Amino acid sequence: MEAGVDLESGEKERLMVRRHPLGALLTATVVLLAAHGASAAAVTGPSLAAKPDAWFQDDEARTLLANVLSYQTPAGGWCKAYDASRPRDPAAGKAGYGGWDGFPTIDNGATYTEVRLLARAFARTGRTEYRDAAARGVDFLLARQYANGGWPQRSPLDGDAGYGTRITFNDGAMVEVMRLVGDAAAGRGDLTFVDDTRRAKAAAAFARGVACILDCQVRVNGVPTAWCQQHDEKTLAPAGARAYELPSLSGAESAGILKLLMSIGKPDDGVRRAVNAGCAWFERAKVTGKRVAVVDAPGSPKGKDKVVVDDPAAPPLWARFYEVETNRPFFCSRDGVKRYDLAEISHERRNGYAWYGGWGSDVLKAYPKWKARHEPAAK
Repeated sequence: MEAGVDLESGEKERLMVRRHPLGALLTATVVLLAAHGASAAAVTGPSLAAKPDAWFQDDEARTLLANVLSYQTPAGGWCKAYDASRPRDPAAGKAGYGGWDGFPTIDNGATYTEVRLLARAFARTGRTEYRDAAARGVDFLLARQYANGGWPQRSPLDGDAGYGTRITFNDGAMVEVMRLVGDAAAGRGDLTFVDDTRRAKAAAAFARGVACILDCQVRVNGVPTAWCQQHDEKTLAPAGARAYELPSLSGAESAGILKLLMSIGKPDDGVRRAVNAGCAWFERAKVTGKRVAVVDAPGSPKGKDKVVVDDPAAPPLWARFYEVETNRPFFCSRDGVKRYDLAEISHERRNGYAWYGGWGSDVLKAYPKWKARHEPAAK
């Protein structure tokens, strides 16, 4: 890799909002806002990221972006679960910045989304306050990277962060931070304003991040496989988070990691080995002949339930969690007990979490083209 940030041309023009599963992100943000007593109609950084270019010239844009600026923490990052439809209330103290008592995070799209939003706003308006805030956000992300290359959901600097100190691939957090850092290193897209000093730091951070990803790839009986949602920040071993998120191999998060690795324009031997092994794991881990359906369930909450049904014509699925030792899909309620059938966990968790998805389809579709570019058959 050249400076760790030479991305394929097909990746260069993609906006963060198109890369990130924004619908799922916004849904999660609304849930968090409701949990913190905010309106379900709250405006967030991720929701503003979907605005068209023309919007940035509107008076509404200036007002809402000023509110986003008001929620930037003294450390330079942003919290989740704040409402940008109104400015931050200084009287609320630290908690006024948003969820987790005002601690900045990369969870639920926080910080890297605001940086991209404000960089985009500067590119379209020339207002330097947007540029300066975006640069501070980049500095925050660079400062919070571990020496081993990983990024935590929240850092040890934020007091009792719990599982937030883990290296966090969950919901694409570290992958999206690395995409942003890679763009900053190259001065790409809306990040052309990034100065040479920051570009050099960002390039080094991206390279460390790639090294961390390679080090975190889980080996089973000596064979590299996939990645967990979180990895221990010291040992790099697969680690749990919430009670129903046990150490595992993750179909969802591993797909995002492999897409990032396959976007590197000049991958070194380590990256190539990781991609080959990861794609081989996705081939082994696919679930065929099954489909997830929502069916009528009188007497249950909302009268619906999620079930797995036989369907020989269904496209392949991948489980969110696989047992590390056996590669067997498993599921979990809030009791933290591992089960091997979706029907055996609680209705609330069965219907409130993405246990199956088509995550590997894009990976396996892209893999042959990637392999042809970077590992052509010997003549």
